[in-house]
Amino acid sequence: MHTPDTQSVDPETLARLPEFYHPVVSPDGSQVAFYYDEHGRNDLYLFDRERGSYEQVTDGEAPRSARWHVQWSRDGSGVYFHQDDAGDEQNDLVRVTADGTVEPIVSVDGQAIFMDTTMDGQTVLYGSDEGEQMNLYRYDTARDERQQLTAYEHPVMYGAFSPDDDRIAYATNESDALENRDAYVMAADGSEKRRLDIGEDGSESTVSGWFPDGERVLVSDNAADLRRVGIYALATDEIEWLGLHEAEEAPAAISPDGRYVLVSRQRRGATMPVVYDLETDEATELAVAEGVASIPGGRTSAFVDDSTLVFSHSRPDARKELYEYDLETHEYEVLLEATYGDVDPDAFVDAEYVTYESEDGLEIGGLLYDPRDGPVRAGDETAVPGVVHVHGGPHARSSKAFGLMAQFLVSRGYAVFQPNYRGSTGRGRAFKQAILGDWGGMEQADVAAGGRWLMDQDWIDADRVAVYGGSYGGYSVYSQLTRYPTLWTTGIASVGITDLHRLYEEDMPHFQYMLRQQMGDPEENHELWRDRSPIEHVDEIERPIYMIHGVNDPRCPIEQARIFRDALEERGWTEGTDYEYTELGEEGHGSTDIEQKVRKFDLLGDYLHRQL
Repeated sequence: MHTPDTQSVDPETLARLPEFYHPVVSPDGSQVAFYYDEHGRNDLYLFDRERGSYEQVTDGEAPRSARWHVQWSRDGSGVYFHQDDAGDEQNDLVRVTADGTVEPIVSVDGQAIFMDTTMDGQTVLYGSDEGEQMNLYRYDTARDERQQLTAYEHPVMYGAFSPDDDRIAYATNESDALENRDAYVMAADGSEKRRLDIGEDGSESTVSGWFPDGERVLVSDNAADLRRVGIYALATDEIEWLGLHEAEEAPAAISPDGRYVLVSRQRRGATMPVVYDLETDEATELAVAEGVASIPGGRTSAFVDDSTLVFSHSRPDARKELYEYDLETHEYEVLLEATYGDVDPDAFVDAEYVTYESEDGLEIGGLLYDPRDGPVRAGDETAVPGVVHVHGGPHARSSKAFGLMAQFLVSRGYAVFQPNYRGSTGRGRAFKQAILGDWGGMEQADVAAGGRWLMDQDWIDADRVAVYGGSYGGYSVYSQLTRYPTLWTTGIASVGITDLHRLYEEDMPHFQYMLRQQMGDPEENHELWRDRSPIEHVDEIERPIYMIHGVNDPRCPIEQARIFRDALEERGWTEGTDYEYTELGEEGHGSTDIEQKVRKFDLLGDYLHRQL
């Protein structure tokens, strides 16, 4: 039988394995910038392709958590990153120059998100909610002049200068259908705004990059259900859609010469890179193992030259590596290998994609990690406890990427099941939008059905199955324990949501927009918002719950956990007996920081061992 002393992977050792994030190629292709924590703390590194080595360029100036992307200026003079205060996501923009000098560039009262620079690197394009909604701004670093370019009621979600810097492509929504999104082009001074003729009202159209000629942009849309990628000719408003449209695809990158378009194709939990050769009209899936390839989006940030690109890749049982891939030979080399330290790579368990029926008959997919396939429970014929791990979003998905949390749980002897409930991405517009107006409804039935499916496996101990999740996954835990009070042995809610109205009052403007998109107006739909707030059903909970929350969380503020804790106290529950509660200082909405991962593994491992 598994005990904390017999695990094959030490949790702290696992949490301390070095990890890199957000690799992006310099404009001249000579270097790759990325975050890395090989010295125990997140910092910015540069990989020199000619020398085949990398060096650290910041020393504590980078944020401890690698949540936000990094990006080169278009002249290659520096790398931009986002700096916040202990995970509060009230980002300022910082630039690291070629000689390692760290310079504050944009400071706002709110959140700033880096978008692009002009070709000479002088002007920065960024999004900010300093004007009460996420809109586009430009900042001239030489003149110290700032200009607001858009003033939309709904958030702007993307922005990029054209090759000649005279126009900007971006995406926002002016429709009454809040799930709608449209692509736009405007003059670089914010005038002459033009909506591109893509999709239909209610579909999600995006623009994700300029072709070198400046006359075409890469777009995508899901009006026909599965997302597809196309090339939009600005002079004629004509679209050339790529591929046979048999799978969900998202745009990724354009080669510097405009010949190749890279997309990400979704299939059964995997994200596979596909290249469209516009000269030969051929589509080729890149020759990498089934898993998840992460290709930097935007201009040419994945390409080092016209036919060579850099991207990260991982599998459920193999940690992330950095690949350099040749599109002409379809061969690749590993630039940055995964580090395993004292951990045996064979200790990691692969994930199986499975399907099951929800209570209304809808087929739901998910990923199953069976600990009997690993050394902890190899040959162990006793029944296995389980954890149903619910992803956040809700518009996200569990995938065949290496998951540190899943492998941690498997190393403790638990089966892990990750359901992709309705609302998840990768299965088309109808499946994604099925959750709209129904938070806490049928998607929670999907999660509960996934739990029952796991419990019905003859090798699972149905009396020892927990539900765990973070963010929207945390909301799911609160919902599961109040809506299905006897289904689970226990639940662990991390940075979760308990009161939708209170969340709306405290959230950032662009997150308020998302809440209206998902559940309608909070006053017009007051009763629905109350009914789908777990705090309203706290008296229904019967099984123990563990609540973990970062005190600096700007997305799901700490009050969401505190009010649920207080309500449990009011009904007579006792901390340490009926429920457990931990607030994490200097942490926001989750973290990639090593010390914080170590602490969370310790907390989760101890709690699950005592409860299961």
